[in-house]
Amino acid sequence: MVSTQLAYVIITPYSLSKSRTGGVLSRLISRTGLDLCALRMFAPSAELAQEYANNIISAYDSQDRKIQELLKDYILHNFMPDAKTGRRKRVLLMLFRGDEAVRKVRTVVGNLSPERRIGGDTIRGTYGDLITDEETGQVRYFEPAVLASPNDAEAETKLKLWARFSDNDGGVLENIISYPPNETPERTLVLIKPDNFRFATGRPGNVIDFFSRTGLYIVGAKVLHMSTAQASEFYGPVREFLRTRLNDTIGARAKDTLEKEFGFKIPPAQQKAIGDTLGPIFGDNQFDNIVRFMSGHAPEECATEEEMKKPGTEKCVALIYEGVNAVRKIRDVLGPTDPSKAPPGSIRREFGSTIMVNAAHASDSVENAQREFKIVQVGENNFKKVVEEAYGKI
Repeated sequence: MVSTQLAYVIITPYSLSKSRTGGVLSRLISRTGLDLCALRMFAPSAELAQEYANNIISAYDSQDRKIQELLKDYILHNFMPDAKTGRRKRVLLMLFRGDEAVRKVRTVVGNLSPERRIGGDTIRGTYGDLITDEETGQVRYFEPAVLASPNDAEAETKLKLWARFSDNDGGVLENIISYPPNETPERTLVLIKPDNFRFATGRPGNVIDFFSRTGLYIVGAKVLHMSTAQASEFYGPVREFLRTRLNDTIGARAKDTLEKEFGFKIPPAQQKAIGDTLGPIFGDNQFDNIVRFMSGHAPEECATEEEMKKPGTEKCVALIYEGVNAVRKIRDVLGPTDPSKAPPGSIRREFGSTIMVNAAHASDSVENAQREFKIVQVGENNFKKVVEEAYGKI
């Protein structure tokens, strides 16, 4: 019986800059069937980049030694802070868990070789490049697209290394992107909702792919199991709307149902009274359904405050996007709450099914984004927690 393993994939600064995150994640989830258990953005310090490069060459790696040396040199050049400005580079670390996780991930990632042409059946085959001079054999261009360990032992060594630096070098990144003086960036929150994680499909990555159209930058990432308390607070502003703004709709629906059932007309005054009575009850029920959908449990299903605060059973991915007009750009791609009213080419038209099961959430203002950041805590270091649960205290 194969024991459960952890496997990591690091998306390089170049792949991030080309918005290939969604395509990479889509392949990894759909082709491995593994559990995406953690995400963390890093801006590696010189110390982290150097230590990781020093550990990259391995006698147990099936890739050619020359390729491993290329990878070491690549890390030293592309993971290091900019020599002139000191500005650090963005990388995204994805953590997967399951049986034979390292082998499955490495199979999807693929190897690079100067001796044979790589097809598009692997991540590196699609997004990576190794171009050599036909006459001299010298490498003209090298981009590995992603980095992954060749075996379980080395996955452990490198994950412990990244976990050791994860508090100082990882989290929600600051001052990573350079903007012209006349541009003022915003930050907004995106939640890839639980309906995308019901089965091991490419949907989470496909949704992220849609967001890449905005040209915005991911500066924070986290796998989130929203607690019932978090979901209740997060969607709290919606509750009053559901309790008070739907009375007329509920009254009209109740009127139609009752007239059909009993065969007599209900006057407008009574219709309004029915709506005023049932509207808040309906609103509370809808709110409980939203909280249950996001966390796994409605508030009344939690017997204690401790249960309210426990991580939920449903999975989301929380992302922080940064850039000029970030809130508007993200919401334009997302589309309106009701998928049936969303325009073609929007995320909710493509992936949503109902007002609640509508693929993703996005902040509707900079102010609400700030409120939501505090609830979701994207900078929380769940990555280190998962690594320490597997290997012990770092």
